[in-house]
Amino acid sequence: MASTNRSAQFARIAKILKKHNYEVVKPDPLRPVFEHLLFACCLENAHYEPAEETYAALKHTFFDFNEIRVTSISELSEVMAALPDPRAAANRFKRVLQAVFESTYCFDLEECRKKNLGPTVKWLQKLDGSTPFMVAYVVQSALGGHAIPVDSGVLGVLHIVELINDKDLEAVTVPGLERAVAKSKGIEFGAMLHQLGADFVANPYSPTVREILLEINPECKGRLPKRRARKKEKETPAAEPVKAGPSSSKGKKAPKAGEMKADEGKKASDEKKADSDAKKKPAASKKKAPAKGKTTSEGLSKRKPR
Repeated sequence: MASTNRSAQFARIAKILKKHNYEVVKPDPLRPVFEHLLFACCLENAHYEPAEETYAALKHTFFDFNEIRVTSISELSEVMAALPDPRAAANRFKRVLQAVFESTYCFDLEECRKKNLGPTVKWLQKLDGSTPFMVAYVVQSALGGHAIPVDSGVLGVLHIVELINDKDLEAVTVPGLERAVAKSKGIEFGAMLHQLGADFVANPYSPTVREILLEINPECKGRLPKRRARKKEKETPAAEPVKAGPSSSKGKKAPKAGEMKADEGKKASDEKKADSDAKKKPAASKKKAPAKGKTTSEGLSKRKPR
């Protein structure tokens, strides 16, 4: 962007997002530290409403966090289907549960509120399954620190409008963001920027998202994501229909003239062979039927009486 004042750039982004009716979503103050961490697993690259619904569905479906910890990622993905990437979210959720359980043998991180912020942030960063977005969300929402959560959707938006370069994109960081945005505006700005990033993840070709990005930086038109052109299918010539002969039946090919003559000659030779075999064999003699023998009772009946 032409302007070199990053504070003015981010302040301008905040005004544009307000103009496009992006609302401020504040974190639940009654939610424990550990649950803020788990909720961040659902919220990364997703809108607030489906993230809240998914988190509530997990707590309603399973008995407790320990049951979720021993559940397969495939089963968790089915419950988290409302998120943009259910399997990635389920993987984060399960790994964080396992890491916290192995470290503390419980699911309670309220002691982090009493500790210094620096060591706590380092411990969260080393936690298996945690991401920079999750750590920043817990710092901002539960620990009272100044951090603005940034996920891949937000990084993609800021990269297009040239607020970060390729190295920052690979390092998953926005240099000077916390200095450019005051702590009092951190939750407000972070929530609106997160919603823009979630819209970008849901549909990077959206006309609304495109309009907002061009309004932030009119010179970023060439950096906007473009749809891939579909390859034209090669036209294949249609197969010519096979013409059936006059003596052929449906679905069978007509025999050729040479084949017909061969069949007729074979049939005639078979008939001659059958006739010669019949002449050689003698005619079977007819057997006379045996005469019926007279029974004893019949002989006695014909005798003259004495």
